[in-house]
Amino acid sequence: MDPLSQVVSVMRTGRPRSFRLQGAGEWGWGYPPVRGAAFHVVLQGSCWLRPESGEPIALSAGDVVLFPHGTGHGLSDAPGTPLAELCAGDPGHRVLTAGAQSATPELVVLCGQYLVDRDRPHPMLAALPDVVHLPNRLGRHPSLRAAVELLGREVDAAEAGSEAVVPALLDVLLLYLLRAWFSDETCAGAHPTGWGAALADPAVAAALAAMHASPERPWTVESLGAVAGLSRAAFARRFTTLIGSAPLAYLTWWRMTTAARLLAETDLPVGSVARRVGYTSEFAFAAAFKREYARPPGRYRNERTAA
Repeated sequence: MDPLSQVVSVMRTGRPRSFRLQGAGEWGWGYPPVRGAAFHVVLQGSCWLRPESGEPIALSAGDVVLFPHGTGHGLSDAPGTPLAELCAGDPGHRVLTAGAQSATPELVVLCGQYLVDRDRPHPMLAALPDVVHLPNRLGRHPSLRAAVELLGREVDAAEAGSEAVVPALLDVLLLYLLRAWFSDETCAGAHPTGWGAALADPAVAAALAAMHASPERPWTVESLGAVAGLSRAAFARRFTTLIGSAPLAYLTWWRMTTAARLLAETDLPVGSVARRVGYTSEFAFAAAFKREYARPPGRYRNERTAA
C-alpha cells in the first residue's frame, strides 16, 4: 500500500460509527469530545458548525467536516441557537431528529466517529488542525464528491446490505478526505512543510513507501537516500524538514507501531513479530518496544486482548 493508505490502516481501529441527523425549525446539538475522529457530511440543507474555538462556520449540502482530534463542537440552525447535548446512544446507523418534527426535514447530516488509537496517534493525524472543512465546490475533489453522493444514496435508501456498505463507504470517505486536504492547493501554499508536502515530494514519498512496505529491512539513511534518489545528507535534510523527525527515528516509530498492531491483532509469537519489524534479537526488540510503550510486548498483548 502507499503511505497514506498504510497510515490510515494503522491509525484506525474497529468499524466507524455513524447516524443520520435530521433537523427542521430551530435546533442546536452539542457534540462532546470523543476519543476518535468525529465527522459530519451535509447531505441536504444547510446549518452552522460551532467549533470550540473560532467563529461559526456555515455549512451547506456536500460539505464535509472532520475533527481529527475529536474536539467538542456544535451544529445548529443559526449561530446563536442554544445547544442541547447530543446523546447518540448505542453505536450504529440510526436516525435522530432535531428541532421540529417534519415529514420533510430541512437538513440531513450524516454524523459519526472513526475509532482511533489516541494513545499513539500517527504524526500525520497529529499535524492536522482541530477542524478540517472541505466545502462543496464545483469541480473540486471529484472522488470525494462521488463518495459523498454514494453515502447520501445509501442513507436515503437503507436497502439490503446498507449495514455493510455504509461503513465501507465511510472508510473510503476518510481516505478521500485526507487526500483532498493534503493535495489542496491552498493548503500546500500555506504549509510548505508537513505531511501534505511530504506526500507530494517524490523523493520523500518514495522513502516513506519503502519504509512502510518493508520495515524489516536493515535500512540506513544512505540506503533510504538511494531509494529517494538523493545523497545521504540531502535526503536527511529534506526528510527531517518535511516530516519533522529524522529518517531513522521515524523508521523506529513505524516499526514499533507495526509491531503493536501485530501483537494486538494476530497470534504471531513475539519472536516472529520482532523479525517482521527488523529485529533479529527478540531481547533487543523487547527492549525497544518497552521504551516506546512503557511495557514489554507480552504484557501489551495481554492488555489489548483483555480490552
